[in-house]
Amino acid sequence: MNRNTRHHLFIALTYSVTLIGGMFLGYKFLKDQGFQIVRPVVSNLDNTHKVDEIIHLIDKNYVDEVNTTSLYNLPIDSILHQLDPHSMYLPPEEANEQMETLEGNFQGIGIEYYVLNDSLLVTSVVKAGPAYEAGIKPGDRIIKVDSVYVSGKKLPREKMVGRIKGKKGTPVELVVYRQGLSKPLTLKIKRSSVIVSSIDASYMLNANTGYIRISKFGANTDVNFADSLSVLKAKGMTKLILDLRDNGGGYLSAATSLANQILPENKLIVYTEGKHEPRTDYIASGGGLFEHGKLAILINEYTASASEILAGAVQDLDRGVIVGRRSFGKGLVQEQFPFGDGSAVNLTIARYYTPLGRSIQKSYKKGYNAYQRELDDRFNDGELTASRLKTEDSVKKNIAFVTGAGKKVFGGGGIHPDVFVKLDTIGYNKLYYTLSSEKLMFDFVYDILGSRYNSQYLVQNMDTFDVSNNDFQAFVKYLQRKKVIIDQRQLNAAKPVICNDLRVLLFKYHLGDPGYYRALNQHDDVVKQALASLQ
Repeated sequence: MNRNTRHHLFIALTYSVTLIGGMFLGYKFLKDQGFQIVRPVVSNLDNTHKVDEIIHLIDKNYVDEVNTTSLYNLPIDSILHQLDPHSMYLPPEEANEQMETLEGNFQGIGIEYYVLNDSLLVTSVVKAGPAYEAGIKPGDRIIKVDSVYVSGKKLPREKMVGRIKGKKGTPVELVVYRQGLSKPLTLKIKRSSVIVSSIDASYMLNANTGYIRISKFGANTDVNFADSLSVLKAKGMTKLILDLRDNGGGYLSAATSLANQILPENKLIVYTEGKHEPRTDYIASGGGLFEHGKLAILINEYTASASEILAGAVQDLDRGVIVGRRSFGKGLVQEQFPFGDGSAVNLTIARYYTPLGRSIQKSYKKGYNAYQRELDDRFNDGELTASRLKTEDSVKKNIAFVTGAGKKVFGGGGIHPDVFVKLDTIGYNKLYYTLSSEKLMFDFVYDILGSRYNSQYLVQNMDTFDVSNNDFQAFVKYLQRKKVIIDQRQLNAAKPVICNDLRVLLFKYHLGDPGYYRALNQHDDVVKQALASLQ
């Protein structure tokens, strides 16, 4: 396959609470994995022959020299973990899900829904999708899928997903309950391809500053981004805040195409190189829609891979300011080698380097388990919550590079922000963790609070709306009915963050992701600091 058409992918692990057409989409993301699509390998293999084929692939493609004789007789996962944390084996279902997520093209009916009280509550409907055309609305509860009742059956989430998801062109019959109607509706829907944008939110923060949040670098992200730029520029945007927090990456080609919108012509964006992969430079083509306006990019510890490529290029070329916390630190490029049974191997074939030659891959010398705990170590060491001095201590051992403007930047361990904003943990105690992990704030908003307000009221009062004390007390009673043990002192300490979470989730319920991020950004210290940096 021609190198110009090969996709470098950087896939995510997700904490998931909602679904689109049967696919999980996360409320919080921990994104760090990656791969690249290539030629088919072999048809169906038994496990022994699959191991032989994987070792052959390592010999011919792995980024570094490896003594593969030591890998025989190990399980497949162990073989790949011996190499690096991002080389991995994917069973057929996982390989397919990862592909669909980045392609942004799902085969289903195009709904987002939440499992609430053993039923499926529709929270969003993709415009122009099959469900939208059939008349499904947010707030509908799905009672039955074809001949199977899914309400009140305590079915595992994956079984609910399997009932609705299906091949393009196949029919599905849903029975839904809609508030205000005397009897359920029966709707027949033909599944189809559903296009989902990777732009979570795009709007004007003030008279001249636009905001765009990108969840992943998918097949259509560069086009979605250009469309958003055009709309915002028409509204008077001269400054841009590009939010890449929690963005675990995606297609390298999407990141470099997006970079063309903000970087000058003939500037190096990134280059890749490995033992079997000669150096390949990716150069900005110029002529983008936002080459000259002031730019801030937001990052955090879950910003990874393709996101780090973009942030690193902007930082190295002095194109904008990087605001937030140190990024994840994934500088390895994976290529996916699929097997005939639908499974696949994501194998590291190269490293990527920023324009100044920085590799931002963090160390994995201590092994796979230590690598997975590294973000926890940052929190425990105080890096995420301490002063700027603490974050500077974390990079002193890394190699320093100097930009054209004389700014010192560092390689290894992620992209270090120009402006550090610590993680605010006020109110984050054991009770709040329980409420979050059990998704009780989601449940309350979707079960009770959502019906107390409407979207028109929230839009009109976006800048002033807060959850009332009556709403908060209703939430406490809701917890008591759920038999949650409440420590009053912890509840009082966590009340501000609980009320803010209820507020933004209410906006999500009525206005989707755009409303959610508008509400969230009103009290976001990183956004506030970015606005100050662009003055």
